[in-house]
Amino acid sequence: MIRSEFTFDVIIIGGALSGSSTALLLLEKDPAIRVLIVEKSSAFKRRVGESTVEISAFFLGKVLGLSGHLAEHHLVKQGLRFWFANKATVSLADCSEIGPKYQVRLPGYQVDRAVLDEELLARARNAGATIMRPAKVTDYSLQPGGTQQVRIAQEDKMIECRARWLIDASGLTGTIARRQGWIRRNEEHPIASLWSRWQGVKNWDSTELARRHPQWSDRVQGTRNTATNHLCGQGWWAWMIPLKGGDVSIGVVYDTRLMTLEPGPVLGERLKKLLVTHPAGAEMLRDASFQPDDVTYRNHLAYVSNVFAEDGVALVGDAAAFMDPFYSPGMDWIAFSTLATTNLILDSRRRGGVSPSRLRNHNAGMATSYRRWFAALYKDKYYYMGDYELMLLAFKLDLGLYYFGIVRGPLTGRRHELFHPPFSEPVSRPFFALMRWYNSRLATIGRNRMAQGRWGRHNSGKWFPFDSYTFDSSLVRRICSALLSYAWLEVREFFSRSRSTHTLPGAADERTIPQTHSGKAL
Repeated sequence: MIRSEFTFDVIIIGGALSGSSTALLLLEKDPAIRVLIVEKSSAFKRRVGESTVEISAFFLGKVLGLSGHLAEHHLVKQGLRFWFANKATVSLADCSEIGPKYQVRLPGYQVDRAVLDEELLARARNAGATIMRPAKVTDYSLQPGGTQQVRIAQEDKMIECRARWLIDASGLTGTIARRQGWIRRNEEHPIASLWSRWQGVKNWDSTELARRHPQWSDRVQGTRNTATNHLCGQGWWAWMIPLKGGDVSIGVVYDTRLMTLEPGPVLGERLKKLLVTHPAGAEMLRDASFQPDDVTYRNHLAYVSNVFAEDGVALVGDAAAFMDPFYSPGMDWIAFSTLATTNLILDSRRRGGVSPSRLRNHNAGMATSYRRWFAALYKDKYYYMGDYELMLLAFKLDLGLYYFGIVRGPLTGRRHELFHPPFSEPVSRPFFALMRWYNSRLATIGRNRMAQGRWGRHNSGKWFPFDSYTFDSSLVRRICSALLSYAWLEVREFFSRSRSTHTLPGAADERTIPQTHSGKAL
């Protein structure tokens, strides 16, 4: 083995979105900084995380300057759309629907992650980063406050590198976080996922569907097909995301306390068997086929590190934590974690070191953000997300408060707010408490409806044409209106419970919802 030695200021493990973004942000603020990216693949493969929301679209387009690339090589996203069904639902047109009537106001994208990751890595190289690829970190030695030692295997060479900072951007692999024993499962959120890319999926805006369901087609003046379409069931939801070139990313996420996939030898067939129990899935996937070499299953999807940074090492993106794909928060988390970490590193270079209080604040802010983000949006959400009435109310409040508390600042000129992850600042505590309250109450109502046979009773024949939020006074009015609707729901639910008789859980949706088998994985 030929041994070489190099010295850098920052070594980044992983050259995909998290790693390349970190390099670009560092080099933009300090062009003299010496950055090495170690990427194990010779070419990026597709991965989940294809859909942006408002913050991640702003981060990619305006902060990293990718607006032109996103418009040319990816699809413009037309918001979120949800489809519900129960035993009264016969066809796609009968499904209760939530979604925009017109085109959305703020940019979003359906991205091919392999294409996006290659673009970002190329830009990092052009900005001055050194790239080792394909190469693999085989060993490292951490020295808090000192020099980090990294051993890298590349072709027939073993390369010894030194740097003041070592960044783990290796995604789920968690090269540093898992070896150090920092990663913990989120046991309160036992979700699993199965996904693939598909061909032959119908176009939601096709003339075929318009001719068969003219009223259904005409009620939307925008585009359904480039939205993220969600199929919602009891204890599960599925995404359908179109990609440029014609493939469609399709996957299911489910709470293992509420359901499991039916057994079978082929993962892709098991996925399709679940999806076609939903009338919208049966329609869209009638002639579709999954790509057999592109099927992935993952159990214990939610996790978090109990350390986000030490003096000389930091975690960004999925190497630090993952919560849930619902609402596509993954790239938002990448934006917040990379910006906070680059701010930490640049501050340490200006000051000649990291103060213990600065490091404590970084770790506390990231940990608080994850914990509150989870409690406010995702804890026990699978008990109600497939119920049209409950999910409609949650969607209005979730999205309205996301716009008010997170999106509004950066998009109206206060970019510095991106350096503070959601819910990490004291000013956000009342909003966190509000969101945690109504999410918990909706989950309780969902459980009660399951027990009483009332779950999903509005899942057929309903249509809510959602208008995009804006940053004017109407935003506050719409949030207040949704809160009043929530209060009215509590009143109606109280009287409905008093009149209901108990039935088996899920009885309202036996035809379209698979039987559940609590606690089992694949």
